[in-house]
Amino acid sequence: MAAHAVSPLTGGLLRRGVPLHHSRRLLAVAAVAPEAPAPTPAPSKPPPPPSPASPRKGYFPKHGETVELTCESLAFKGKGVCKVAGSTFVLLCDGALPGERLVARVRRLRRGSFAEAAKLRTLEPHHDAVEAPCPLAADCGGCKTQALAYAAQIRHKYLQVRDLLVNVGKFDPKRLESSEPDAILKPIVPCDEIFRYRNKMEFSFGTKRWMQREWKEKEEEEVVKEEANEADGYALGLHAPSFFDKVLHVEKCFLQSEPADKVLAVVQEIWMDPALGLTPYDVHKHVGFLKHLMIRTGRNVSTGTPEVMVNFVTSSYKPDILMPLVDNITKIPEVVSVINNVNTSVGNTSVGEQEYTLYGKPNITEMLRGLTFQISANSFFQTNTKQADVLYKLIEDSAGLKGDGSEIVLDLFCGTGTIGLALARRAKHVYGYEVVPEAIADARKNAKLNSINNATFVQGDLNKINESFGKEFPKPDIIISDPNRPGMHMKLIKWLLEVKAPRIVYVSCNPATCARDLDYLCHGVEEKDLRGCYELKSVIPVDMFPHTPHIECVCLLELR
Repeated sequence: MAAHAVSPLTGGLLRRGVPLHHSRRLLAVAAVAPEAPAPTPAPSKPPPPPSPASPRKGYFPKHGETVELTCESLAFKGKGVCKVAGSTFVLLCDGALPGERLVARVRRLRRGSFAEAAKLRTLEPHHDAVEAPCPLAADCGGCKTQALAYAAQIRHKYLQVRDLLVNVGKFDPKRLESSEPDAILKPIVPCDEIFRYRNKMEFSFGTKRWMQREWKEKEEEEVVKEEANEADGYALGLHAPSFFDKVLHVEKCFLQSEPADKVLAVVQEIWMDPALGLTPYDVHKHVGFLKHLMIRTGRNVSTGTPEVMVNFVTSSYKPDILMPLVDNITKIPEVVSVINNVNTSVGNTSVGEQEYTLYGKPNITEMLRGLTFQISANSFFQTNTKQADVLYKLIEDSAGLKGDGSEIVLDLFCGTGTIGLALARRAKHVYGYEVVPEAIADARKNAKLNSINNATFVQGDLNKINESFGKEFPKPDIIISDPNRPGMHMKLIKWLLEVKAPRIVYVSCNPATCARDLDYLCHGVEEKDLRGCYELKSVIPVDMFPHTPHIECVCLLELR
């Protein structure tokens, strides 16, 4: 993978080879883009009036300075975009929500373009405030916007996509949001279930329990409150934001299924019993046994009832000392599989070098777009099954297959083949490419499981294509591209502009790099002497993960 830097405003990875002016726009767009009413949902109460303050047009913060801020919007990674009254200088503040007035301390200055601040206290709450159901929402980092009404969450996600398309993609805002039926930017598709929607959660065992982070108003140092009287500070939960070695102890999670919560509760109840001799892995000393607890929920395709897989990731293979945990969690009727991945490396990955089935079967199943998928402990699968069904239907509609079996589909970044297999029923042939060999193996297995014979899956790195790429399959009529967060490499952009497929459906999990790539495909890349040859026909934002900053987009491009 190419060297990259992280944009804290857009959440995008700015890779080497991206023109500098594009990198700057990716970095600054969330701060400078004006807000405008979105078509959905209904407007909320007007924001409270700003507190009186002297204009500070030339304001530049100092490290450690305590300031009063007003949060105006959300940046892509969920940080509040805040300003001092009368100033245009942007401070990003975790936990700040649009409309909120707050006191914060300046923590980091970022090359003079913006700063990061730590929230100290709220002066006036945001106008779309709701009570977060989870008591850990403010500290966990996973559900940053749980205290923001869901209608406001999706409104701000819509605005982020719109602003990125205008400022990074260089698309005409009048075309994006016109009242005509051919308006490019469509209303955001909300998620019907805003809790209990995740089919996979990964928890970590740790030796350092992290409870709460606060900032003193008169001192610069961070204050961490930890519970006393906990056995050696052991914890099972989620990594504290910005810490690889500290774990926030979690008793229940409102994002995972109820059967998965039952599993977590049983493990929490017994794993720290000294009589069992179970120890969490210490990431500093590289000693200890338990590394991760992964819980996946699927469906029995015959009965429709939940199936739960529990995967213990350990530093060595000692099944005997795991059996008390196994015996207790298998009393839960939905648990049909208990797996042990053994990872002897010092890294933090949950994928093991060896995998053992301790109970039940080695995989669970799930249904998506009428197809059956087998899910193993380390398989990639969309983590919100119901909303993935909605997303894939939008992809199918955007692809516009004739249905007569005459068209070639090229599925780039195909993963385990879910999108390509859903389209194969109406296509002549689907060719899928993916860099991860395990995902390609799963894609082939899923094709066989569903008796699909017109799909070919190839392992290959789409960031390293050469002149021979494309010679092993016919010219595609439709290209599906579903890249990871960094977006598409310039080599692939160049190939797409040369092959000139009639339609491209770009599926994005990062609207910042999506807007950049759409700009390249439609408007060209002057620095590379590449001419754009596509017209952007539609962009549909889809909320796959409520209470988080993540946004999916389905974009349709047609050859001019």
